[in-house]
Amino acid sequence: MAEDRLKADICVIGAGAAGLSVAAGAAQLGVETVLIERGPMGGDCLNYGCVPSKALLAAGKASHFHERAAPFGVHYAPPNVDFAAVQAHVKGVIGAIAPTDSVARFSGLGVKVIKASARFTGPREVLADGVRIAARRVVVATGSQPLVPPIPGLDQVPYLTNETVFDLNRRPDHLIVVGGGPIGCELGQAFRHLGAQVTIVEMAQILPKDDPELADLVRQRLRADGIALREGTQVVAAAPEGTGLVLTLRCNGVEEALSGSHLLLAVGRRPSVEGLDLEQAGIAHDAKGIQVDARLRTSNRKVFAAGDAAGGYQFTHVAGYHAGIVIQNALFRLPAKANHEAVPWVTYTAPELASVGLNEAAARERGTTFKVLRWPFAENDRAQAERQTTGLIKVITAPNGRILGATIVGPHAGELIHVWALALSRKLKISAMAKVMLPYPTLGEVGKRASSSFFLPKLFSARSRAIVGFLTRFG
Repeated sequence: MAEDRLKADICVIGAGAAGLSVAAGAAQLGVETVLIERGPMGGDCLNYGCVPSKALLAAGKASHFHERAAPFGVHYAPPNVDFAAVQAHVKGVIGAIAPTDSVARFSGLGVKVIKASARFTGPREVLADGVRIAARRVVVATGSQPLVPPIPGLDQVPYLTNETVFDLNRRPDHLIVVGGGPIGCELGQAFRHLGAQVTIVEMAQILPKDDPELADLVRQRLRADGIALREGTQVVAAAPEGTGLVLTLRCNGVEEALSGSHLLLAVGRRPSVEGLDLEQAGIAHDAKGIQVDARLRTSNRKVFAAGDAAGGYQFTHVAGYHAGIVIQNALFRLPAKANHEAVPWVTYTAPELASVGLNEAAARERGTTFKVLRWPFAENDRAQAERQTTGLIKVITAPNGRILGATIVGPHAGELIHVWALALSRKLKISAMAKVMLPYPTLGEVGKRASSSFFLPKLFSARSRAIVGFLTRFG
């Protein structure tokens, strides 16, 4: 069969957050664009990650609300969870967003979409479904996939990952989650709120990349919800048991068995670069992903990598940011460089945990001289009115007031972190945050109160009192 040939200005491999943004931008700039995707359009975020997990969390919160209503003088009967309807809700949310990422939409923009696997056959040549694409620039945005740990016996046990957990047709009786990072904690809490028994097994501590003090507030809530946390515990074996499974756990040298109905693996992700034949294009890569410079160029300067495939932060918003850097370099020929100093991230548990920049532990590890500013939600009037007083904000500043980072645990932390991401990206000082006028009563006032505390020692110092006392003599 004769091979088809295409010429393109840019060929994008992967239709996730990064790839779709590059393809859409390129097409709308009038550039001949080819987009290749072997799986569902929208990639991990739409189909297996951000969107379905937040939809499931929303269902869990709705189910759990009856336990939060009593302090308001409102009482509900315990909910009757229709798990099939919950999963239909999750699929419905995906379906509502899917047209934005669809083949039809991108074809309408003028993108040539090829639904197939892709592999390099040369420095700027890609083969997909019998079509050989010769492109001026190539972008690899193939995302990542769940990491499966080497647990003896795991191949004999049915297990779930974030790519299969949303296909469950019935609620687990006892869901064992291996991995206490954001994915494990979010999904564990969601299933617990929906009525499942949940155990989270973590080799170290849950949420290890976040501020330990604030992560502990999430830990306390998970336990209060009835989730069994097994931290500092290793899974040494897995085996089938009846219709479920049994894990052998080891903690402090002592082994024990843990039985469950379902197993969810949430121990991390690895870049999806297998089968691309990167060597044919002279593209250096390792287990962490494709190696790139600050402009997201690979060792083959005509090929870029973006999003999870490039290693580093595995967030949809980082992938979208990478797309902008690639467009500037590949299309406008501008030497734009990626800057990851102000990357925010959120764990969408209840309470939410959000961070940007340095937290206290990271600042201490760097040997940086810093100040810690804090303000609790318990001293925020809006939080009191809504009975959501658990949590606080911690802001890290340099001695001169330059903002180095912020971490928030509490209601709507994922929304409240926005202004701190802006402040950090614009290299603002804490005075800018202290001087801003905010509406009352709002949760965001915790940030202003923390910011103002930077100046309190100087404001109410003996020197300030002396100046005011002197001035009062003159009427």
